[in-house]
Amino acid sequence: MTGLKVNKMSRQQVAAAVRAIPEDKLFVWDGVDEDDRPLSREEMRAGIAAAKKRGRPAGSGAKEQVAIRFDREVLAAFRADGPGWQTRMNEALKDWLKTRRTA
Repeated sequence: MTGLKVNKMSRQQVAAAVRAIPEDKLFVWDGVDEDDRPLSREEMRAGIAAAKKRGRPAGSGAKEQVAIRFDREVLAAFRADGPGWQTRMNEALKDWLKTRRTA
């Protein structure tokens, strides 16, 4: 990459160096446009904490991941209805299970 600057400092060293900069010297802002105002350290920490919560939600623990093989036409039929095909397949299997238990 052109313009790439490599730093040999560790993440901890960079964090310590940034913490050592006084708050009033950390960012330069002309005070005119509020949208250009840099975040304070507290706002940055809050944003980082919120970002850590992003991603896939935790599962219920009621399901188990397995590797299974299905015929192509079975998968094609479920996938043809769009997103959520795995949930629909699970529901179909649960319905089949109900009929097996009553028989």
